[in-house]
Amino acid sequence: MENNRTEKPWIELGLTDSEYERIKEILGREPNQVELGMFSVMWSEHCSYKNSRPVLKTFPTEGPQVLQGPGENAGVVDIGDGLAIAFKVESHNHPSAIEPYQGAATGVGGIVRDVFTMGARPIALLNSLRFGSLSSPRSRYLFSGVVSGIAGYGNCIGIPTVGGEVYFHPSYEGNPIVNAMCVGLLEHKDLAKGVASGVGNPVMVVGAKTGRDGICGASFASEELNDASEEKRPAVQVGDPFMEKLLMEACLELIKTGYVVGMQDMGAAGITSSSCEMATKGNTGIEIDVALVPRREEGMTPYEIMLSESQERMLVVPVKGKEAEVERIFSKWGLDAVVVGHVTADGMLRVKEGDKVVAEVPAKALTEMCPVYHREAKMPEKLPEIQNCDLKSLSEPSNYQKVFLDLLSRPNIASKEWVYEQYDHMVGVNTVVRPGADAAVLRIKGTNKGIALTIDCNSRYVYLDPYTGGKVAVSEAARNLVCTGAKPLGLTNCINFGNPEKPEIFWQFKEAVRGMSDACRALNTPVTGGNVSFYNETKGEAVFPTPTVGMVGLIEDLSKVCTLGFKNQDDYILLLGENSDELGGSEFLAMYHGLEAGMPPKLDLEKEKALQNCTLELIGRGLINSAHDISEGGLSVALAECCLAGRLGAQIKLESPIRPSALLFGETQSRIIISISREMLEQVREVAQKYGVPISKLGVVQGKSLVINGNDFTINLSLSEIEARYKGAIPCLMKG
Repeated sequence: MENNRTEKPWIELGLTDSEYERIKEILGREPNQVELGMFSVMWSEHCSYKNSRPVLKTFPTEGPQVLQGPGENAGVVDIGDGLAIAFKVESHNHPSAIEPYQGAATGVGGIVRDVFTMGARPIALLNSLRFGSLSSPRSRYLFSGVVSGIAGYGNCIGIPTVGGEVYFHPSYEGNPIVNAMCVGLLEHKDLAKGVASGVGNPVMVVGAKTGRDGICGASFASEELNDASEEKRPAVQVGDPFMEKLLMEACLELIKTGYVVGMQDMGAAGITSSSCEMATKGNTGIEIDVALVPRREEGMTPYEIMLSESQERMLVVPVKGKEAEVERIFSKWGLDAVVVGHVTADGMLRVKEGDKVVAEVPAKALTEMCPVYHREAKMPEKLPEIQNCDLKSLSEPSNYQKVFLDLLSRPNIASKEWVYEQYDHMVGVNTVVRPGADAAVLRIKGTNKGIALTIDCNSRYVYLDPYTGGKVAVSEAARNLVCTGAKPLGLTNCINFGNPEKPEIFWQFKEAVRGMSDACRALNTPVTGGNVSFYNETKGEAVFPTPTVGMVGLIEDLSKVCTLGFKNQDDYILLLGENSDELGGSEFLAMYHGLEAGMPPKLDLEKEKALQNCTLELIGRGLINSAHDISEGGLSVALAECCLAGRLGAQIKLESPIRPSALLFGETQSRIIISISREMLEQVREVAQKYGVPISKLGVVQGKSLVINGNDFTINLSLSEIEARYKGAIPCLMKG
């Protein structure tokens, strides 16, 4: 093994023999150590998307609302009046598995930089988190550390964490999923891009000093976790939110001067990625002298400087002659701003140490000339058997009330207050609808507008049928926004899968993207950017496929925002959409029967679109008092959430031929619970009829208990009993 390392250093860096031969062809010679390191990080899956790029091209990415699609630090959508929203989601899975606090914290820091690099002031954070079972001490350790890291960074930098999701499953035991999303507000005129243009313009490193943390972090993120992964702890960066706050203010001030030609976050692969990507976009070259880069450690080599992923740094190309102004702004904020090189015309990324050239490669060799792989895709052999499991002959519970309470205590369904109470979700005083709702809502100061934000994915659905699961991920995110009265504008995604070199994993990935793409087209929610995270495996076992969807929507009149809680005694409770006898992929099936089988709930995109348009009109016309999407746990859980949010009970009568377990706990798609004043009933029915959306009366808002009567069952529980189970589950489990 030692000989292999000596003879083939590229293997140790994650490159294959064929990739090394390609590098030699491009350069016309053997690469030196610095160049080899640069190729290893830029040709890693994390930076190059060499396994996913052909599939990602199938996403719809354009629309009249899209000001910036994929290819930049963050996507940008127009919200009118010269204003726009920049947003992006990215993964920090592997670092969080090794060092949960710093892994999660630096994930937040990186995504915040991606947003303010676009000229947008970050106004909100969201996250999507997945861990193993809370019965596992390791999962509790990771869960606690990740939540603390998100809270520590977000609270300190002063950006509210307003929403998210948490999901638990044994497949994430060794490899948690930590996806961080940031949303920012900008004026169209301040939109900035990561491009290096203008031959002779200076190249400046601004922000924090460079250290040895995070070296080869991109390569680390592009391999499976194993017993030796703990040794990679030095690859996890260390974040400083106070430094980031200073950097954010300095960068936003600089962008407003008009002196910025291009600005790029130093995320994965540090100076290497930021310089070659900016040069590629500008069709130029860059020359850098690493001896000029401010460092916090003695004796750093060019290799270490080029590959360091130290946090809170940016690469800036200002207009030539404005260097002193850049230095003045950053000095005011107590930060370095140092000229380390300049833009060239030859297309080369040339790295010098003083007068000595230590690396010289075509910038596009690190970006556009990376190999692209078209992997074999093959349905898992056991999947048809799992999908065709006979769910019709399953026994029914003897006590539906007990099952209902047990479901409310499931960590995937129970209140996530334990998590979001650790986050400051009110800093900036823009948060109108707080965590725990279908979607968060923020006001846009100086206007009557608001934006709704959500992040969502049901991994079990994707596991059982990736195509349907992908459709549902997009549709449910859009439905969450619609329930607030927001029109969905676009989405960012973080696609977390196992090893793409395995045909079964690549098939999951392709099918999920196909489903997501179809839903995006049907619902007019183009993809503005995102992130792919492969190799989420531990000892050869992959996580559940998890294509996380972060979505943004616009509320034109904030006075009409809608929430999920019941509002008034004696209001009618109605169902938009239809119940169906479906149990596949449900939380009930996993809990009560111990099965993760069957097909996930079917989704008709035309029906989904009609439901969403119908709901938007109802809210826009002020005809309804509350709206809530039905998802995990089914109709009964959704009703309980409406009651708890409004502190009001409900009397429900369900008359249906559907078996009680499916009626109460099935997760049929395209359903929304609404409550209305009684005098609005005919108008609401007219709107539903206009869109062809089925509508039925469930009951009335009444008392302080939830009573659900069916043909063969009764659930009768006080709100205090329901709340104790719903809100007490996760705190209890975290005590071990």
